[in-house]
Amino acid sequence: MTSVLYDAPGPKAKRRNILYTVAFLALLGLALWWVLATMAEKDQLAAEKWSPFVEDSKVWTTFLLPGLWETVKAAALAVVIALPLGAILGIGRLSDHAWIRTSAGVVVEFFRAIPVLLLMMFASAAFVQFSNVDSDLRPMYAVVTGLVLYNASVIAEIVRAGILALPRGQTDAAQAIGMRKGQTMTYVLLPQAVTVMLPALVSQLVVIVKDTALGGALLGLTELMSQTRAITANYGANTIAALTVVALIFIVLNSALTSLANWLERRLRQAKRGTGAVLTGEAVDGGGAA
Repeated sequence: MTSVLYDAPGPKAKRRNILYTVAFLALLGLALWWVLATMAEKDQLAAEKWSPFVEDSKVWTTFLLPGLWETVKAAALAVVIALPLGAILGIGRLSDHAWIRTSAGVVVEFFRAIPVLLLMMFASAAFVQFSNVDSDLRPMYAVVTGLVLYNASVIAEIVRAGILALPRGQTDAAQAIGMRKGQTMTYVLLPQAVTVMLPALVSQLVVIVKDTALGGALLGLTELMSQTRAITANYGANTIAALTVVALIFIVLNSALTSLANWLERRLRQAKRGTGAVLTGEAVDGGGAA
């Protein structure tokens, strides 16, 4: 049986695929067994190391949930600022004006080339030297600043690539009915490019959530990852257990973010298939006047 996209596997290929699957699952099971056996040998599976996370609510109310809130708050602030800034820089890189295109390109390439942790440390030092930001708020400000500068530059490239990925005929058709470049970008290119860009944007948003841990490691932000030290100090040498629980929380958080983005992408695609809206000349003229 042959599909439009690929040749369906024959009997030999199906048996080979089953064999590969069984072999992979066996190797995965052996690796998991080795990890658990090693942890048991080092006394890392002892009940007293894991019981605080299921028996003592203070672990959650004092450490994990406040740390999760700081993580979400830092990531949300960075996303809210980085997304529009990245879109502006990305559109700026496509400008017909050389000074706008060059300026946006310099900003994007400069901040994209610097490690995000270095940007956070520079921001922290700058807040110390040139501002009166309270010391308790400084780690949050520094982390958000570093995340915004780096991720806005990356998002700018995602936006630029998404717009350039659209067929040239979209722009030609818009110009043929008299739309100016700003109108073409607003009404034709950006709405279509959003769906193209969404998977890459989601991946970058996940990176933002994970990179908040850098602020906890070196800048003193009391985010989720940094709480493992406090948990270990208060509940004994259960570092592995604390790191495992924190890792699972990050997995759940990022999975929820990905699921939300997938749902949004499906809705956008359905909306585009379900609507046959036609942009009239009056709408174009109205948009230009605005």
